Amino acid sequence: MNDESQKEKLRQHFARRVTTQARVVLDTWQKIREHNDLAGAHRDEFLAATDKLVRYAQRFEMHSHAEAGQKILDLVNNWGSGEPLDGQLERQLQDALEALSQCTCRRTDQNSSETPNQYRRTPVYIALANEEMAGRLIRQLEFFGFRASAFSSSEQLIEACSLHKPETILMDVNFGGEKNAGIASIEQLQERHDTPIPIIFVSDEDGSIETRLRASRCGGEEFFFPAVDPGQLIEKIETYTHGNTVEPYKVLVLDDSRAQAKYMETVLKKAGMTAHIITDPMAIITALEEFSPEIIILDMYMPGCTGMEIARVIRQQDRFHSVPIIYLSAEDDVSKQLHAMSLGGDDFLTKPIDPKHLISTIHNRGRRARSLLALMIRDSLTGLYNHTHTLHLLEQEIVRARQKDQPLCFAMIDIDYFKKVNDTFGHPIGDRVLRSLSMFLKQRLRKSDHIGRYGGEEFAIILPNTQASDARNVLNEMRERFSELLQPAGDREFNVTFSCGVAAWEGDSSQALCERADQALYASKNAGRNCVTAST
Repeated sequence: MNDESQKEKLRQHFARRVTTQARVVLDTWQKIREHNDLAGAHRDEFLAATDKLVRYAQRFEMHSHAEAGQKILDLVNNWGSGEPLDGQLERQLQDALEALSQCTCRRTDQNSSETPNQYRRTPVYIALANEEMAGRLIRQLEFFGFRASAFSSSEQLIEACSLHKPETILMDVNFGGEKNAGIASIEQLQERHDTPIPIIFVSDEDGSIETRLRASRCGGEEFFFPAVDPGQLIEKIETYTHGNTVEPYKVLVLDDSRAQAKYMETVLKKAGMTAHIITDPMAIITALEEFSPEIIILDMYMPGCTGMEIARVIRQQDRFHSVPIIYLSAEDDVSKQLHAMSLGGDDFLTKPIDPKHLISTIHNRGRRARSLLALMIRDSLTGLYNHTHTLHLLEQEIVRARQKDQPLCFAMIDIDYFKKVNDTFGHPIGDRVLRSLSMFLKQRLRKSDHIGRYGGEEFAIILPNTQASDARNVLNEMRERFSELLQPAGDREFNVTFSCGVAAWEGDSSQALCERADQALYASKNAGRNCVTAST
């Protein structure tokens, strides 16, 4: 290697460090915008990340990054620590961040007029021998709000992981050319991390049990043999990048001992759960209505009533019929414990309570309860809310909009010519299109929005605290972007569009609001499809 090529390699190495830090700044800003109520808490993190970027960029003579970072730094210094972010400063910062994103495009972005407008805290890394497949995957992942990078060697991948741990890695079993070289690279990589990185392995040549076992032992969550198309891979990648969005469990504790109740609250909050404590059994109905717990912990023996009696009252309400109930008591008679659980309880913990035992029990019961609830309220194909629960959420949002005097919009989406997709490519590809749209909507909309599969190829979206003009603009932008997404079907690709109707709540019932959105959807269909119509 001559001096010139050595300098070029060093320059590329430093450039990666700067662009990686720039993406940390962009990701932190995205976090601030998504959680505006906590913006002040993230201010110092944002300041530190930007300061580090400026120092890196100046040291490695990357002038555009240094200039963009310095502008952001100047603006952040005008934002007081712990203070909320005012509108004018937010707009100025957004403009500065746009300038930074322009000079932080990856090589895969430079061939496109689009720049990513969504950033995730951690990236997805792709290590495939087929560079064409890697490029297609990256382009599609961008549509779903992911940040993806492809690598041409194991050394590059390991170096990138040392700078920024990814959410997941898509790895070719034989990446690097040698048999099982990709698995060997992952084994080396996992040793450097306290918690393993989820790995999705693909193989065109080797699907033996020996190879599968070795892949599984080093963190392989999935193994595809023979390799699959980009659509299926993106669905799996989406699965392993959702773990960081798990909401904390909501736990209601009823214990007549204030000291014991306070102790329980401390243990639960330390474990990252949301706890609501009451000491009066007669307050249980109000607590259930106001807090809507996912798990209930009851003291067995209290003045005036027992935990078993309270459990029977709770079970008489249909919406709490499947909520796990855990008894607390010094009772060590197994027969009495079993009798207590036969009257509405799910588990029994003996005082004094071991915190680790308590948290483990709550996690086990909570996971199962959420899984059962998901089966009841979610569509099995797309994972979105089903028709019935979508209407239930709409009723709730109408009540909230009326109480807070806030705007509310409801939209209905229908995939254009969906029957033609099924007839041309088959129902499995049609199902993948439905899942593709559901992923797209989940990535593009806010956490406060509700998305449901209304039926067949129809979807419903509830947009709280949203004006009609804003709803139409957002939906129209999503319509345009989704129409550009290439849907894979074996060795072919095709585009899909959707039509949309949106209606603003005007004090009417949920049924009337749905009907107006449906009429607007039909107007879009009659106007030639692939458009958004607002109800008049």
